[in-house]
This record gives sequence, C-alpha cells and structure tokens, in this order.
Amino acid sequence: MSPGGNVYQEDVLESRTAFSDYDIVSTETEVRNSSFRKSTAVVGGKPGMASNSAVHELLECPVCLNIMYRPIHQCPNGHTICLNCKTKVHNCCPICRQELGNIRCVALEKVAELLELPCQYQFLGCQDIFPYHSRLRHEQNCRFRPYNCPYAGAECSVMGNIRSLVLHLKDVHNVDMHDGCTFNHRYVKSNPREVENATWMLTVFNCFGHQFCLHFEAFNIGLAPVYMAFLRFMGDDHEAKKFSYSLEVCGNGRKLTWQGVPRSIRDSHKTVRDSLDGLVIQRKLALFFSGDGQELKLKISGRIWKEQL
Repeated sequence: MSPGGNVYQEDVLESRTAFSDYDIVSTETEVRNSSFRKSTAVVGGKPGMASNSAVHELLECPVCLNIMYRPIHQCPNGHTICLNCKTKVHNCCPICRQELGNIRCVALEKVAELLELPCQYQFLGCQDIFPYHSRLRHEQNCRFRPYNCPYAGAECSVMGNIRSLVLHLKDVHNVDMHDGCTFNHRYVKSNPREVENATWMLTVFNCFGHQFCLHFEAFNIGLAPVYMAFLRFMGDDHEAKKFSYSLEVCGNGRKLTWQGVPRSIRDSHKTVRDSLDGLVIQRKLALFFSGDGQELKLKISGRIWKEQL
C-alpha cells in the first residue's frame, strides 16, 4: 500500500438518516466515506469500461450502500435490497415499509452479470475493474485494502495503511517504538500464579525499512497457564516471508530458543496466538528460568534478519 493516508474507524457513517433505525454497519460504505477517500480517482487496470454510474447506483443496497449480489430481493413496489439487509430490517422495506416477502429482482440480477465494476479500493490506489461476480473475490485479497490495527490489548476497530497505523499505535496506544534488529526485554510478574487472558506488551521495531510488532502475553491453554512471545510483520504475507527472527529465553542455567517467520498483520492477533506460532513457555518451565520460583523474571532476547533470496 502506498504511504500516506489517514486512519479511519469502523463506525457507521450514515448518509441516509431514514435507515439509522436498523443499526447496520457497512464495511464498504465506511471505506468509501472515510478520510482515506481521494477526490480524484482514475479507473485504469485491465481493458474494459466501468459501468454507467446510473446503473451502478441501481445495484447499491439502499440500507448498507454496498453493491448487491444475487439473490437481490424487492418489495411489491419495486424497491430492492440485499440479502443481508433483508434479514436485518425484519423483512420490511426501508423505503415504503411494505413487507418484502421473497420476490426476486431477476431483471436487475441479469443486468448486473453484464457489468464491469471498479474495485472498492479504487480511491486507495487499485486501478483494476472486474466482471460483476469477480469483483468481490478480488477485493478480499486486494493489496490496497487497509490493515486492521495490530494492537491486541483492546478491541480496536481502527484501520489504515502502515504509515498511519504506526502513528496510531504510538499516539493512541502509547506503544514503545525502537530502531534496530536486535532487542532484549525483561518481563517481571510478582505473582506468576495469577495468569489472566491479557496482553502484556506490544513493542514495534523499525528495521530494514519495515515495522515489526513483538507481542508478549500470558494466557491459558485449557487450565494450563503459558507465556508466549511472537513477531508480526506490518505488511502483506509475501513480504513477511522475506524475513526470519529468533527469540531466546535464558536464566538459571537454562536456555530455550525459537526461530520462525514473522506473520503478517493480515492474520489477526488471535489467529497467530491460538496457532502457537512463536516462543511458548509453560509456567512451570518459566519459573525455572526465574530462579527462586516466587517471582516471574523472564529475560528474552531476539533478532530479526532478512533472508537471502
């Protein structure tokens, strides 16, 4: 994703107050109305013509404002709605309040199959257009789609590009920022038997022109408390695979080492944590590293390097 841009939050940006009663969150609508949106966007990409704007508007659901895909439903008066919103509005037309029933708008579905549409991330830099049914599949993996905030200490809904998320982590979450590819950290807990499902620390490292998130956590696997450290790459997976990292915990004559590949922040924090793709230390073993067993004292060092391709 190109540098620049702003952070936006996944709040409902209602442009039609008549539908605010339904409390429907629209991801595509939020993106289009966010401060990321550019005033001038040019559709390029592969040969083809973007759809006529009037026809394009016919495909917008009046509630969530997303492009509608089959099955497209309509009320007896001809007002259309997407399948997801049909359930959320309790089968009541949001325009005329008539019962929606199960009437399909087959004509609009057939017209839609003939259209080519720009990617919804056009204003973020994607210049491709796609046949109607291919657009959704592309958008799920579009390299211009924004990233979720990697902070795991709270359910943060902020999304943005890498540059804006780094600023967000620093200014909003007060995350420590460090330059360099090696690090040493010391984690201390006065009562290691009080283990909660909580994030302990997130630190961001700047090296090789990229940012890496070091997570260290205490949580339970079943009834067994564990401590885990892992690294995530602020970028896409194909870039993350160009790097490797190692983590080492040592103390009281013992040493445990982990080596792996940082995971992209496209993978959620929970996904990475639950996969145990990192340095995992069981509590009993962690207390051996601490020495006296009364207080948790873990010394963790690490290194990030770029693989020679």
